[in-house]
Amino acid sequence: MKTSRYMALLLTVAGLGGLLYGIDVGIIAGALPYLQATFKDSATGLPLAAGQLSFIVAAVLLGSVISTLFAGMLSDLIGRKKMMFVSALLFVISIPMIALAKGYTPLVLGRLLQGVSGGLIGVVVPLYLAECLGATNRGKGTGIFQWLLTAGFVVAGGIALYYSYTLAEIAKTGTPQMIFEATDRAWRGIFWLSLPPGIFFLIGSLFVAESPRWLHRRGRKEAALAALLRSRTAEQAKLELAEMEEAATAEKAKATSAGAKIKESLLRSKYVIPFVLACIILACNQATGVNSIIGYNADILIQAGLNDKGAHWGNFLLSCINFLMTIVGVMLVDKKGRKFLLSVGSAGIIASLICVGLVFNQTEKQRVDCKDTIQAMVTTEQKVAFDFNQAMVDKLLVTKGEAGKAVSGKAATLVIVYSCGDYVGASKAIRSDDPLAKVEVTKNGCLPTSKVESFFKNPFANLDAAKTAPLKIDNALITPIPSAQSGWLTAIFIYCFMAFFAIGPGVCVWLALSELMPTRIRSNGMSVALLINQAVSTTIAAVFLPTVGKYGYGTMFFVFAGCTVVYFITAFFFLPETKGKTLEEIEAHFEGKR
Repeated sequence: MKTSRYMALLLTVAGLGGLLYGIDVGIIAGALPYLQATFKDSATGLPLAAGQLSFIVAAVLLGSVISTLFAGMLSDLIGRKKMMFVSALLFVISIPMIALAKGYTPLVLGRLLQGVSGGLIGVVVPLYLAECLGATNRGKGTGIFQWLLTAGFVVAGGIALYYSYTLAEIAKTGTPQMIFEATDRAWRGIFWLSLPPGIFFLIGSLFVAESPRWLHRRGRKEAALAALLRSRTAEQAKLELAEMEEAATAEKAKATSAGAKIKESLLRSKYVIPFVLACIILACNQATGVNSIIGYNADILIQAGLNDKGAHWGNFLLSCINFLMTIVGVMLVDKKGRKFLLSVGSAGIIASLICVGLVFNQTEKQRVDCKDTIQAMVTTEQKVAFDFNQAMVDKLLVTKGEAGKAVSGKAATLVIVYSCGDYVGASKAIRSDDPLAKVEVTKNGCLPTSKVESFFKNPFANLDAAKTAPLKIDNALITPIPSAQSGWLTAIFIYCFMAFFAIGPGVCVWLALSELMPTRIRSNGMSVALLINQAVSTTIAAVFLPTVGKYGYGTMFFVFAGCTVVYFITAFFFLPETKGKTLEEIEAHFEGKR
């Protein structure tokens, strides 16, 4: 009874870490429209430029990249438990910084702290769970982290949905000043409502035990046994401690034997193979396009044929499906195994992505590029602005011959890809049947606001040259709007993608990260692997809109499907099954021992 209560506590605390990770990533999507509408920098009195808004969104990713580099080293130095406390503390500090911000600088610093917190959580919590949970429930325990991570997206979306309805009611009878003030309170309130999970995680991290394997490596064997006894029977705890002792003794013997430097080289197969497998799995996890599909889902569904309201409801349903199917993955991971779920999940993802690509191709093969006409509309202030309605569609297509005639007279979407020097930007997809649809493209839309932001946008770009370069329209693509039925068909295939991702890669990726790595390299190896994961995610996020603007969503989905083929081959042919094995047994497998 005592061990089951502690297990519930441990899983709850770790799950709160997953919830925070999801909120970290998802909270800005609902807050951004309200932030953009009301925020003015107290130092300049000016609203946020497009580049500043982009950096506020990306600051979490930047902070996460920075902390991921050091998370493994720090967790080895001070322990997993203390690092969980630190990550929770940083999150709790970040919320007041953001919600009370009056200037751009504290807003960015608060978002950076959120990112640092998320990066630490992403490494330390799965590491902690892998080292604390027994072989029989490690999969389920780590799956709960992913399940509550998806719950973070649902919470973030639900909070934003609540405020959207609240503002809609105020807009019916309120004055412009009342609406402005309510909108300002909305984005700040969205962040305030994300604070309680952080406080609970902070408090909960004080009551869980330190990782027994970390304690054992520090020579604190009695403390390690005491930590094991909180979640295991005495017999199980002693057996697992004996395995740790055996592994440590064997490693020490090799380290002191002749030729130890060669034998214990980090280039040995027991280290290299699991490290490479973990890196491939984590890179391919992002190469499925999951983050971009989640982040741009509303835009994708609008381009697929849904109206604005339908697209946002479709986006919310995607979060719910992700959440619910993750529960299924958690239930299956210790029964069916990691290899099985990753193989089935990646195969389903490939089929779903191909179907989405085929549906988009039916419409996108009719798209017309009007870049020359839009370029001629660029003013001496290096901007172009116009209302995008049916009359404008017909005007832009009048010089496009038979291709233009095929689209003229039909409701259409417009995506503009533009550049300034070495930097590329892309507009959101807008519809001609939206009475508020307006195009406004300026140099600031793609120019970074600082050298730091410039590096993460394009490390090889020349910022000074770009500031004096003219605005260039690379593509202005008009595409007929598909039917609403086509939009919902696309949504269904995307939901299938999300379901397969949730039960396979979504649950198993954190297990692959923590289980495959041998003890000696686990912390730092996880940091490097997760950094690769985030680098792939960042690259896809940077090229997504320009790529779909120029080549279409169909092409992008086919590319994602091709990357997922690599994922399937790796999981099906090369990944060993780790279900029911202790970490020491998994390590012995890669060393070639029975």
